[in-house]
Amino acid sequence: MSEYAPEQGLETYLVGGHVRDQLLGRKPTDRDWVVVGSSAAEMLARGFKPVGKDFPVFLHPQSREEYALARGRDATGKLHTSPDITLKEDLARRDLSINAMAMDKDGRLIDPFHGQQDLAQGILRHLPAFTDDPLRILRLARLAAQLDFSIAEETRKLARSMVAKGSLQMLPPERIWQELHRALCSPSPRYFIEILRELGALEVILPEVDALFGIPQPEKYHPEIDTGLHLLMALDRVTLLTEDPLVRFAVLVHDLGKAATPPRHWPSHRGHEALGVPLVGQLCRRLRIPGRYQKLARRASRYHLMVHLAFELKPNTLTKLLTNLDAWRSPEDFERFLIACQADAQGRKGLEEKPYPQADFLRRIYDLTKGISAKDIPDNFTGKQIGAGIQQLRCRKIAALKKQYHKI
Repeated sequence: MSEYAPEQGLETYLVGGHVRDQLLGRKPTDRDWVVVGSSAAEMLARGFKPVGKDFPVFLHPQSREEYALARGRDATGKLHTSPDITLKEDLARRDLSINAMAMDKDGRLIDPFHGQQDLAQGILRHLPAFTDDPLRILRLARLAAQLDFSIAEETRKLARSMVAKGSLQMLPPERIWQELHRALCSPSPRYFIEILRELGALEVILPEVDALFGIPQPEKYHPEIDTGLHLLMALDRVTLLTEDPLVRFAVLVHDLGKAATPPRHWPSHRGHEALGVPLVGQLCRRLRIPGRYQKLARRASRYHLMVHLAFELKPNTLTKLLTNLDAWRSPEDFERFLIACQADAQGRKGLEEKPYPQADFLRRIYDLTKGISAKDIPDNFTGKQIGAGIQQLRCRKIAALKKQYHKI
């Protein structure tokens, strides 16, 4: 006897990102369904489990896929569900044409707003309901970065006008972070930042990052000069080096302190590393960014310059650096930190492919010293003497390694 299918007899359609990605030949996302001509009572009677509070969404009792009742707008403009709402009405409330397509059970495409044509041309084009949710501005930028699509000019104008009217001001921080995180995982976080800046949204959601554009740097070390451009180039480099969003976020905020140095000292930014730490904290608290992201970002801000100067540092200073980075207890985060520093060093005009031996030097220091512990200290040492003894042994190892490097 075949297993009962709760969806049998329902008018259901695949919708959203799954349809879009399938047409693009990309690995599809989770499948979402819209149900036309049904009601909450019928869905419950068929065994579907309700989730959420804002509108009727149900989980399939077997596949756990989401099934949402079709929604439309009543005479007052309020969203509601009804068995009379058509598939086209439901699709019309979506944000972009490429997200307003559906497939029936036989794989036939329903495309009332020409999303397939926009897919073929690589264009993001809004639907009238785009203005329903200001988060769609961030999603627009994120999808552009994710798909490498351009944005229709009329959609750019609409997004700019929404930003100018203050629509982003009341967005919950968790929703902003969710889109930022997805953008950091995309093929081009740089493009995301560029689009937000062009739309005027960057200064609203990431003012500390927006402030970097137009800040000069010494041409000797930064041929690109502009700090904002350096940031974009560093994002390009870290995207090539790792897919890890923790590292990419650390690179995004590593130079915030350069906007806080006294303008009278520009293009020099002495002390920008320490000045950036509270700005990183400010940004992370405002957007309620997870602690592990904040921890790595703070370290990247505070210590990236010391890594660039690693060959010039004394053994004791290098030992303190690895201690401050918690390298011996958190080697994974130490490696993430080194990748962020490499992206910073190579995110400069004409220096993109320049080797970064400082990272390997610090990796060797870690390998040489990671096994040193209290067991290597004389038995008559107690208390602080043990810590000092471990520090001394580490310094000796590092001093010997530095001599090898000087001979090369």
